[in-house]
Amino acid sequence: MDNLESLVIARRLRVPVDAPAGSAPGWGEVAARQLDAALLSVGFTCSADLLERLTTLPGETVVDLGVRVLAAVRGLVGDHVQHNAYFIDFPANVPETLEFWAGLLREALLDPVAVERVRPPTLDLLTLPGYGRYQHAYADLLAAHAELIPLAGDRVTVLELGGSLESEARALYFSLAGSEAPPAAEDLTALRRLASFCADQPEHVPVRENRAVVNEARLAAGRPLLADTVTDVLRLACGLSGGDVTLATHTRFRSFRRAERRALLHALDLVASPAKLGDVPRHREQWKRLGERLHPHEYPRFPGAARVFETARGARGAAGLDSRVEAALSAGRTADAVELLEKAPGALLRRLDHLLRTGLSPSAVLDAAERALPGASGRVLLSLREHLQNRLAPASGRVFANRYGRAWTTADFRSPIEEKTLSRALAILDEEITRRLPDPGELIVDPGVLDVALPLSGKAVSPGLGTLPRGSLSPVDGDLLRFFVHWRQAGRRTDYDLSALMLDASYDNPTHISWTNYTNGFAEYSGDLTEAPHGASEFINIRLADATQPIIIPKVDIYAGERFDEAAEAFFGYMTRDAEQEGRPFEPRTVRMKSDLRGSGRVALPLVFLRGDDGEWRVKWLHLYLKGHPGFNQVEGNRITTSLLVRSIVERDYLRVRHLADLWRTKGSSAGHVTYIGLEAPTGLPPGSRVYAPGTLHELIPA
Repeated sequence: MDNLESLVIARRLRVPVDAPAGSAPGWGEVAARQLDAALLSVGFTCSADLLERLTTLPGETVVDLGVRVLAAVRGLVGDHVQHNAYFIDFPANVPETLEFWAGLLREALLDPVAVERVRPPTLDLLTLPGYGRYQHAYADLLAAHAELIPLAGDRVTVLELGGSLESEARALYFSLAGSEAPPAAEDLTALRRLASFCADQPEHVPVRENRAVVNEARLAAGRPLLADTVTDVLRLACGLSGGDVTLATHTRFRSFRRAERRALLHALDLVASPAKLGDVPRHREQWKRLGERLHPHEYPRFPGAARVFETARGARGAAGLDSRVEAALSAGRTADAVELLEKAPGALLRRLDHLLRTGLSPSAVLDAAERALPGASGRVLLSLREHLQNRLAPASGRVFANRYGRAWTTADFRSPIEEKTLSRALAILDEEITRRLPDPGELIVDPGVLDVALPLSGKAVSPGLGTLPRGSLSPVDGDLLRFFVHWRQAGRRTDYDLSALMLDASYDNPTHISWTNYTNGFAEYSGDLTEAPHGASEFINIRLADATQPIIIPKVDIYAGERFDEAAEAFFGYMTRDAEQEGRPFEPRTVRMKSDLRGSGRVALPLVFLRGDDGEWRVKWLHLYLKGHPGFNQVEGNRITTSLLVRSIVERDYLRVRHLADLWRTKGSSAGHVTYIGLEAPTGLPPGSRVYAPGTLHELIPA
């Protein structure tokens, strides 16, 4: 139950309170004020409503609740661990790189035991005594640093008063389940936890992975399954076996109970039409393995289910839509391909760019697209809108990112599309998107959210404090910028390296800060740590006013050991401070962004900092991972790939909240309610207002 409460607090910034009022409000008021003071030390505060509600509770209840709330928000900003630094005075007194290595070598030569390690030709600088491990305790680091000077620019995140844990969990469950955007891995985990707690089950779940998780709960409750394709049933079987509902990896199916087998086969029988059987060959081997567990021959009353497994074994032919479309296009029968695709509106729209370049009249293709628009999902419409607006001008390159955030670039060899054709396509898309937007009533939009990209996919975005969708832009406040990475190895020695690649405006003339280059004229590195059995932290401090290059890319390289998703813990973030602020290397109230690192890549590129022509710094979210090498990754070894990827992301025109807000303003509205879009929910909104904040921006995507 505590984990569920922490989940609600972290995701919604709301504190569930359903305890009865106490008879000693004075003691409750004291405890509430103490909690608020403790929260301020990590950059949070209670809203007026929350504080008032806490004062009505018994003091012991407030204390117990406060312990849980404080633990949840400390984990949200990364303050649940001790952030030590290799150089105790960091960012002061960081030595020059050569000076540092010379000092270590000198100490080793004076040590009769260590001197044997430094005899050529076996010299390995990383094995020198004193390198890669903390040389002082965390308490020593605290003693070496002055207290943080609180300033008005420090982050203060407001925690709102929530309802009962049951109602808050249900709201979060329905929000995640009803999302139109594919979920992050953390969202699927949260969804499964919420599904086991909430009695009510949603009836509309558009994303297939979410549907599989919800179907697990519906099956356990004896409710009808949500399935309209055979693949929905395969995903459910994978989820029930503890496997991958995204179907990216094969699942070892468990033995199913008779009731489960009957429910799965019945669901298959309902959806196994000849047109749907074309999806079976895509996952042929998994269907064969599932058939061995479900024993469809024991259920002759489900002939449709039997046809699915016959198709998987090759005993029955089934040409899928994609294969028929490809055959028509290969034969030059574009009109036939368009006619086939009209039966699957989403598929037609995903291929629209290609169809407009096949020689068929663009007007005829757009006519078909216009007829298909009402049958496609809102996410497909918005994704196509973003794609086509980037075709208005030639791109320096195309960037592709998979579900794990692994990305690559290639030159753009596509032939251009006439501007008149693009203009018509954009116009009909905007018209359909506007039609689907609900009545906003009175629309209020915080200017700070206008440059946030719409979350059209959440797969590569790990939820956390201050994280925004890929392509989002936000200002950087403060004179000092400080990145941090923290990791703790699970079983074997693990060495992550924090670094920063600096480029000029043409993405050239690279310089860097890393364990091979500790300082330059405006940045300092906190020192290299090569193992983390109890956790390790690294920092890079940058004085923005002195930065000589306008592009700064923080990176986390896996030099050795466990992947990001194998480590016991791994997260990245950044802080900002004013020049006169003292404090420890890590100060939670100055943290602007923190999220977990994961993914199969060996190099993480969370974001990029950009100085504009106006001299102001902004951050653009990347959420990318490079494949890297199996070991010994360094910033020097992948800087070309990094610069190409970052340039493709920076120059891409992402569909932002600004565009959706402009469409909303053209829509007729009626008084009676308020729609607010912003980075934080303001106080004083009337009851019944719809609020879209970073944690619920996915709800902006129309169905």
